[in-house]
Amino acid sequence: MIDKFLEILFLLSDFMWTYFLIGLILITGIYFTLGTKGVQVTYLKEMFKLIKEKPKKDKDGNVKGVSAFQAFTISAASRVGTGTIAGVAIAIALGGPGSVFWMWLVAIFGGASSFAESALAQVYKVRDKKGLFRGGPAYYMEKGLGQKWMGVLFAVVISITYGFAFNSVQTNTIAQSLAVYNIDSKIVGIALFILTVFVIFGGLKNIVKVTEWLVPVMALIYLVIVFIIMVMNYDKIPGLIMQIVKAAFGLEQVGGGVIGLGTAVLLGVKRGMFTNEAGLGSTPNAAATADSTHPAKQGLIQTLGVYFDTCLVCTATAFLILLYPGLEYGNTKLQGIQLTQAALTSQIGSIGTIFLIVAIFLFGYSSVVGNYYYGETNIQYLSDKKWPINVYRAICCIFVYLGSVADLDLVWAAADVTMGIMTTLNLIAIIGLSSVVYVVLKDYVVQHKQGKDPHFYLDNLPIKIDNAECWENKPEEK
Repeated sequence: MIDKFLEILFLLSDFMWTYFLIGLILITGIYFTLGTKGVQVTYLKEMFKLIKEKPKKDKDGNVKGVSAFQAFTISAASRVGTGTIAGVAIAIALGGPGSVFWMWLVAIFGGASSFAESALAQVYKVRDKKGLFRGGPAYYMEKGLGQKWMGVLFAVVISITYGFAFNSVQTNTIAQSLAVYNIDSKIVGIALFILTVFVIFGGLKNIVKVTEWLVPVMALIYLVIVFIIMVMNYDKIPGLIMQIVKAAFGLEQVGGGVIGLGTAVLLGVKRGMFTNEAGLGSTPNAAATADSTHPAKQGLIQTLGVYFDTCLVCTATAFLILLYPGLEYGNTKLQGIQLTQAALTSQIGSIGTIFLIVAIFLFGYSSVVGNYYYGETNIQYLSDKKWPINVYRAICCIFVYLGSVADLDLVWAAADVTMGIMTTLNLIAIIGLSSVVYVVLKDYVVQHKQGKDPHFYLDNLPIKIDNAECWENKPEEK
């Protein structure tokens, strides 16, 4: 029964990604790159400045939204997960080194798509009953496109994708990392289940507190160790880069043969989308929570997150694996986190296995927390009652356990299918709202060039934007 279900998932995944999704992702990224005049590159310096911006306070001195940095870490908690370690390993093992090049390409063009979706999330965000901001694709599909059905469908799909499928991937990877010490995956699943119950039933504030310090610390330690390894092997780095580029176009033999170009592209794009989430429709849910003076600010900040994930963490993992002398392409027995563990151990000894177990727990668990938040936001879009949230929380906790004990191929196949559906819906939506994206960016650019701290007022725009309920007209000067 499970084998038949897995076969169906593989067929669906291959059909979606091979025949239209890869093309849609790249075309959308190029479309917004041209339309924004390369905003993901030209405003790179500005991105670093904006991440330090503090949230606004009301007349009583209370903060009603999270800071720019907190919104960034919520999204980073989901981005920088096991996909950056295990996902990259799977892509290289099965797709060859060329898959890394396609990850880079998705990140470069995807940065423009990420800007678009995150800026739109800010434009069409709402306040919930607690006074906090909520938003995301479901909201701009309804309020911007006027397609309520599309918003409902997206909300259902993303809730399943992140709360169930993606979290299963994260906990499965954590369990796989502990398998080297013969620790029963059921014990790992129970422990993760208990931890998750404590965090997600505590609400958004707990999520922010956990991710705000956890993500930067865990990423920095991992990057430092891999950087030291790269310095130790500095003479091999130019050769690795050439190997990646040549293999990306089928110009170099890999593992005694030539891995098909299509395989490298397919795995590179799929694993790239899983890790950096550019255009996927997930990051806007975090971007909408920020209390910002202009929608373009979160667009720029979340674009920085794409680079942070792919160009730093994923690239570091890729180089680490490609340096591993025991790498066997097409080896289905040693892939994912266990391949990365073997690669790290070959460089720094047995301490590498222990370190990566700790790192993968921190990466994976922070992603479980961030993923849950994306689902919660969309459950709130579907219903403002309390009981659906509690039911969703309970089911998420169950899938945290189920993912730990499930088959590796099953959890990744399920994630690829649900990710493909939500990506298709989101890319169609942001293309449909591209005129709003361009107007928002132009308004920001004009004020920025005048040396101002850009503020977004609806009556400053050349077009009318309806349903932007959290934004006001410019106050009259006294």
